[in-house]
Amino acid sequence: MAHQQQISLPAKLINGGIAGIVGVTCVFPIDLVKTRLQNQRQGHQIYKNMLDCLVKTVRSEGYFGMYRGAAVNLTLVTPEKAIKLAANDFFRQHLSKNGKGLTVFKEMLAGCGAGICQVVITTPMEMLKIQLQDAGRLAAQQRMPAMMSPTKAVSATQIARDLLHTQGIQGLYKGLGATLMRDVPFSMVYFPLFAHLNRLGQPSRDESAPFYWAFLSGCLAGSTAAVAVNPCDVVKTRLQSLSKGANEESYNGVVDCVSKIMRKEGPFAFLKGAGCRALVIAPLFGIAQVMYFIGIGEFILDQSPFNYLSA
Repeated sequence: MAHQQQISLPAKLINGGIAGIVGVTCVFPIDLVKTRLQNQRQGHQIYKNMLDCLVKTVRSEGYFGMYRGAAVNLTLVTPEKAIKLAANDFFRQHLSKNGKGLTVFKEMLAGCGAGICQVVITTPMEMLKIQLQDAGRLAAQQRMPAMMSPTKAVSATQIARDLLHTQGIQGLYKGLGATLMRDVPFSMVYFPLFAHLNRLGQPSRDESAPFYWAFLSGCLAGSTAAVAVNPCDVVKTRLQSLSKGANEESYNGVVDCVSKIMRKEGPFAFLKGAGCRALVIAPLFGIAQVMYFIGIGEFILDQSPFNYLSA
């Protein structure tokens, strides 16, 4: 759409950042549940389903226990979402010719480029977040569910410091390959699908779709892409979990992880947390598209003394 192509890079970064913060704040408890369900092994299940996990988390760790790892996400989701959305727009503009629409293949290429760019932030963010989110499950596994008590908090700063000290920068980027396997296909599905769904809501070729249509398109495209790549997300979560519970095996890379999960837990294990992930991603990207539609970034820049940046 012409309107979107005229949005400046600083405005895109602001829109993506604000959308990320608002979205994460709303759906983080479900993301925590997703991580814990994905890390459960057969025969050692603490949680039966999403609701059971939420109830037990609140009971044992308090309300704020549902937000373990949220500080990491809130800190890094701004650059992550900003890079993802801005990179996709950048590649779309450079792949288009004379203002003509993109083919589906070129839309997928643009999404692929966005997915590759974002993992610079996504991998360490997910690495730290998963350790914090899964700490409660590991503590609960060591005692009877009915006797769960508040668990000792762990610090993302301490985890990062220990990883850097023992493994160097590559410690923060453990699971990079699996993250690429998840985020590149996700972007290749999400961005073209959103563009086509959103186009269906345009009253005419020169008019934008209404904001509610942009929100619904973002939600539908996001949830579809999230479920499609959920097997890769399960593999990534398992690889990035440093602490293991009783009888939980370690993995030596993506291939080893996939083969062990398939052999010991079956193919349905790759769908663990798929519903939670859809519930997390749908509003996250729906909100992002609404931020673009409303133009929060442009408004902030217009009120700023540095609004020349948007020129």
